[in-house]
Amino acid sequence: MRIFIAGASGVIGRLLLPQLVQAGHEVIGMTRKEEQRQAIEQIGAKAILADVFDREQMVDILTKIKPDVVIHQLTSLSQGSSAENARIRIEGTRNLVDAAKQAGVQKIIAQSISWAYEPGTTPATEETPLDIYAPMPRNTTINGVVALEEAVKEISEYVVLRYGTLYGPATWYDKAGATAEKVRNQEIKATDGVSSFVHVQDAANAALLALDWPTGTYNIVDDEPSKGTEWLPVYADALHASIPEIQSGSSPWERGASNSKAKTDCGWELQYPTWRTAFSEILR
Repeated sequence: MRIFIAGASGVIGRLLLPQLVQAGHEVIGMTRKEEQRQAIEQIGAKAILADVFDREQMVDILTKIKPDVVIHQLTSLSQGSSAENARIRIEGTRNLVDAAKQAGVQKIIAQSISWAYEPGTTPATEETPLDIYAPMPRNTTINGVVALEEAVKEISEYVVLRYGTLYGPATWYDKAGATAEKVRNQEIKATDGVSSFVHVQDAANAALLALDWPTGTYNIVDDEPSKGTEWLPVYADALHASIPEIQSGSSPWERGASNSKAKTDCGWELQYPTWRTAFSEILR
């Protein structure tokens, strides 16, 4: 197939790109950064420099390429701004979807998140409502997620991948990442809030496999949603950092997510089934 990836140089895109090329697809990778062009082309894909906020440019590119599938892996996380990330989900996705519709794209696969569900005491399933009544500043993130997912559903075939918290190479949880630095400085406390993680390689694998998955929304998380009091000490130990301070309580939406649908309906298998063993494996 001819596949267009928006966000080809991101933490997931850079792992997904070579898998798609190796699978025999014709791959066009979009990036905003000139310095990423060569890396994309060395993999065997075609590189396109573009700005997803330029609506006319996106329409022109996709109508010329006429891809079979669009894969949306765009984020704006480098500055840690939830508002900027919401903007790319709202405005960027709108432009990408409208361009895809004009180009006659058959299918879209899009990155979403698994911690946008309403409060609860058990891991959320895909049928759990999103947290649309969340107070600010969380509401900024939720609004972005809702806009992204609703836009993507305008394409006749779609797969929404609600990723868990990403860890692994080039993520915030990598050895040189922002979270690792905060843990070393004991700036993060272990709470009762439940998180669901996913290794970035498993996230990329899911996007590859989603080419053949039926239309729908899937939680892409590992097998073990866990409280901060469980996972943070293990993570700190893998970094050779001090034991984190424990703080009781949690936010009501910190419930984790279930991966049962992706595993049961699509046969998804994880290379890293749990953070419990993976943290020490990849960080030591």
